[in-house]
Amino acid sequence: MDHRDHEHRHHEHEAEKQADAREPVAERSVHGTAQKRKHEHAGPKDHGSHHEHMVADFRRRFWVSLVLTLPILAVSPMFKDLVGLEDFLRFPGEMYVLLGFASTVFFYGGYPFYTGLFRELRDRRPGMMTLIGLAIGVAYFYSAAVALGLPGATFFWEVATLIDVMLLGHWLEMRSVMAASSALEELARLLPSTAHRLSEDGGTEDVAVDDLVSGDRIVIKPGEKIPADGKIDRGESSINESMLTGESTPVSKGPGGKVIGGSVNGEGSLTVRVTQTGEESYLSQVINLVKQAQESKSRSQHLADRAALWLTIIALTAGTLTMIAWWFLLGREFVFALERTVTVMVITCPHALGLAVPLVVAVSTALAAGNGFLIRNRGAFERARNLDAVLFDKTGTLTMGEFRVAETVPLEGTSEEELLRLAGSVEAHSEHPIARGIMASLKERGIEPADMENFQALKGKGAKALVDGREIAVVSQGYLDEQRMETPKSIANLFSGGRTVSFVLADGRLLGGIALADKVRESSKGAVARLNEMGVKCIMITGDNEATAESVARQIGLDEYFAQVLPDKKAEKVKEVQGRGLVTAMVGDGINDAPALAQADVGIAIGAGTDVAMETADIILVRSDPGDVAAIVGLAKKTHRKMIQNLLWATGYNVFAIPLAAGVLARWGVVLSPAAGAILMSLSTVIVAINARLLRFDRKV
Repeated sequence: MDHRDHEHRHHEHEAEKQADAREPVAERSVHGTAQKRKHEHAGPKDHGSHHEHMVADFRRRFWVSLVLTLPILAVSPMFKDLVGLEDFLRFPGEMYVLLGFASTVFFYGGYPFYTGLFRELRDRRPGMMTLIGLAIGVAYFYSAAVALGLPGATFFWEVATLIDVMLLGHWLEMRSVMAASSALEELARLLPSTAHRLSEDGGTEDVAVDDLVSGDRIVIKPGEKIPADGKIDRGESSINESMLTGESTPVSKGPGGKVIGGSVNGEGSLTVRVTQTGEESYLSQVINLVKQAQESKSRSQHLADRAALWLTIIALTAGTLTMIAWWFLLGREFVFALERTVTVMVITCPHALGLAVPLVVAVSTALAAGNGFLIRNRGAFERARNLDAVLFDKTGTLTMGEFRVAETVPLEGTSEEELLRLAGSVEAHSEHPIARGIMASLKERGIEPADMENFQALKGKGAKALVDGREIAVVSQGYLDEQRMETPKSIANLFSGGRTVSFVLADGRLLGGIALADKVRESSKGAVARLNEMGVKCIMITGDNEATAESVARQIGLDEYFAQVLPDKKAEKVKEVQGRGLVTAMVGDGINDAPALAQADVGIAIGAGTDVAMETADIILVRSDPGDVAAIVGLAKKTHRKMIQNLLWATGYNVFAIPLAAGVLARWGVVLSPAAGAILMSLSTVIVAINARLLRFDRKV
């Protein structure tokens, strides 16, 4: 599908990039992958370092060529005639000096274009490199012949400035899209480097995670990352799996419960029997999903390449016909026919075409950054103008990913403020997400918690402490069930919408209930409304349950939602929406979103999210504002419009210039001189540059 293709066919780097993309993802384990790729970063095949080398190479060639162009302009007879300095810097042998400087620029500065020309011809796909190579090649060798005695005019300054402009264009273009993807390394870093393995005598030893095998028993202490997939043998705790599954609420687990490598243990100590390691692990499978989705994106030629293909055909055809017409059919001398032919080729030189797209890219990239989003993949950004659907992850994207008190139900004799104050007094020193949510809500409401003592965690059930001489407990429904306490209907209703409910007890008596929910971002509803106005369908995708998903979707005004979706299914849901024939974007922030971000036509990461989501994404929202998705679509449309305008001008002027250069009006005394052709080229370049800059004045993106 064209709209999903990547560009950049004209860079030598792309062949190596595609080879890199086919490298195996994982060896024995995720850590093996990280070490393997870390080692590869020192080698010449590394994507990031190679791309940086290419950018540095174009930059160096540009500056060297630009410096050498100055004496070429000072000595070139045609340029001096053009600016009215015919007698400036005249000396014997000036043509040989001019030839020397021009040859240096031609062979050193033009080297990337000749290699590109041979590669395009070898692949039978002539494009920008072919046109540039032919134009500067014909102009240089003709000018060299003139410098050595052939009657005619030299085009050395046009050759030098064309090379300068092309090098600048490619340098700007490559720098604007340079972002070495390190998603796999970021995923691998989720796992700790060591694990506490139980030995047969009951002791523990610290071993490398790579040394774990299925059947090993390991100890995970409170607050530690879980090093491998497994089943709990002993202990109870709440496990934070949000970075992997998208479930915003920590999951309480006990003996027999499954744990995932990379998730974070809560307040309890666990003994776990390892079930999967290496490539079989859940995290390694996510890595493979990211890799496969990234590789599934093919490339297409850039608009400028397609324009260059047609210009190449036009230039060769017009040049050949010009030579045949003047020399064979009209019987003019060979030197005159050759001069007309070279003028045609020079007129077709893509000064403006070479900058038409890179300048717009540079301006739009800077404009995007100033408006709060960073473009990492230009091709994906350009596709954003055609978006039909946007899939939003819920937790951390449409919502804050943080609990807040949504509703309280105090029972008779207790006020809402007192209920929250007592709950906050117990939870004041806890790091549990529910505790943090209660404390944040207290702060927002200006409620000060009381002092407490004798704090005690109730594993998987809550916590209790002495507050104002009473034993206050903040517990879950499981604790009430364990104590065989009945839940009043008024409190039971708090569970609607998939909310998390905590119960407050004083000396064993139920005081009331507190419902907590993930806080919806204030900008989410407006973002969905703006996208709907642009004809874009908005869909939510989440690991949360059906009730929570339905409640959030209703609040925000979403068109559709997918609930209880795990990471491997998230990428499938993106494919499902794409299967409807819709150009699809995915917006997310978690590691669980990485495969889906890679699979989508446009992957957009919330800036406050994890590094892996950012490294997998095509565009990053720095402000963590979903409203910027609509701004991306708007800027993409305006950027594309500027590109088309520039390409039309850069190629359109040839419709008038080429016939004049070929001499179709020579009978009436109208012949376009090489100097006039150079002016036309320069004028078209200036117009293209100004038009690109006009994008800056459109502040409303």
